Amino acid sequence: MGILVHVLLTAVAVWVSTALPGIDLGEGSTGARILTLIGVAVIFGLVNAIVKPLVKFFGCLFYLLTLGLIGLVVNALLFMLTGWLAEQFDLPFRVDGFWPAFWGAIIVALTGWVLNVVYDKVTDKD
Repeated sequence: MGILVHVLLTAVAVWVSTALPGIDLGEGSTGARILTLIGVAVIFGLVNAIVKPLVKFFGCLFYLLTLGLIGLVVNALLFMLTGWLAEQFDLPFRVDGFWPAFWGAIIVALTGWVLNVVYDKVTDKD
């Protein structure tokens, strides 16, 4: 159940990022757009679970030299990779370049963090 909730929260965060110019969800019915967002959220989760640790491991020197600021660039590149993979799976999700990916990744990270904090507060059983 926890994975499903995180996929849905990530889908909402990706949806928020589509307000930026250069990040497009495509046309279609509301149901098709929701399914696209869920598919992109799954791809984004897999990219972050598989590729990001490898990049951090092999690029740890760059993380140290830039005091972690290279992480913003890495997140943007991973968001671009998510857009490319979505296109390969025929999902109508596009990220048009580095700067939309840069700002989109920041928005997805911040929105996802806020949604997770709210979800944790709502489901707290103390």
